[in-house]
Amino acid sequence: MNASDCFETRHLVFIAAFEMSLTELLPQSKIEPLEDFARRLLLRPFVAPLPLRNGHAMTIIGTQRPRGFSIFKHPFERREFQTEPSTRVVAYCHWQAERRERPTAMVIHGLEGSSEGNYVLGVASKAFDAGFNVLRYNVRGCGGTGRLSPKLYHSGLTVDLHHVTRELIERDRLPELFLIGFSMGGNQSLKFAGELGDGAPPELKGVCAISPPICLESCAHAIARRENWIYEIRFLRSLRRTMIEKDRLFPGVYDLSRMREVRHLWDWDEMFQHHNGFNGAQDYYAKASSLPFIERVRVPTLIIHAKDDPFIPFEPFTDKRIAENPRVLLVAPRHGGHVAFCGVRQADENRAWAENRAVEFCNLLSRATRG
Repeated sequence: MNASDCFETRHLVFIAAFEMSLTELLPQSKIEPLEDFARRLLLRPFVAPLPLRNGHAMTIIGTQRPRGFSIFKHPFERREFQTEPSTRVVAYCHWQAERRERPTAMVIHGLEGSSEGNYVLGVASKAFDAGFNVLRYNVRGCGGTGRLSPKLYHSGLTVDLHHVTRELIERDRLPELFLIGFSMGGNQSLKFAGELGDGAPPELKGVCAISPPICLESCAHAIARRENWIYEIRFLRSLRRTMIEKDRLFPGVYDLSRMREVRHLWDWDEMFQHHNGFNGAQDYYAKASSLPFIERVRVPTLIIHAKDDPFIPFEPFTDKRIAENPRVLLVAPRHGGHVAFCGVRQADENRAWAENRAVEFCNLLSRATRG
């Protein structure tokens, strides 16, 4: 190794140590693909631009910046999946030429999001360009699909995922399936994997969750803080529009007479989650959070969460049930905000660091599967 190589290696290790250490990445013995990926991360640490080393700045600027998406160059199939007698969900499917010989990435959006979200389009573009089939999935009722079900979605809704993944495996005979979930979609993906436990189908090869609210009660408290009003108001306004549209499509099913009294997401959940079978907000948070399910996850799983996320506290991610599961790898950079992870420019990839790592993770697992 010459002097230049030595300097470069030290420089990379210094940056990696600044953001995360191998000890932080691997507090317990992990399965081989996760160990391999963790070591790769030391050469691909998340480094935030100086102006974005603040959770609020990163979240707002990082998620709203103008972007282009190569996925728009590829044709898609709009597909409806019947998941319950009165419910269908929609996914936009981008198929490779030989779909049954390719891995498939199913991308799941966050609260009040859709298959058209920037982060969905970003990771979909990267995955398709890497040779994956891609499904841009709309959670029940989202993305203009409200008419397809009289029911509401929630942050722990997994029944639809069970049906959709089963159909993709049994009907489409797809050999490798990966879930990539953002925020709410990440919580749903982790809970889904935990529900499957030892019964996970061999075709489900991996799960990646980015900024997942694994403890919904702590998130409800955090987003209600004064400094987070901009996020909470945005969610509440969108939820109100969603309910008004649901009432138009299915008159009389929901009582909206007190909706304007809601001031916080906790109030919203207290008022509406009984429609999803929960006994108020606290019962909903206890049963819909993915944290209690993570110890039962049996497929290789990557969780990416920034320590400066403005409204998803980091403390639940220190739970020993995460660290002690050898199939779960937690990557927790100091910066990154919520979902954003807009990093410094790189020569060989764009600035969407978490999207790049999600696809790299799935690619690594796919290659390991195929030998």
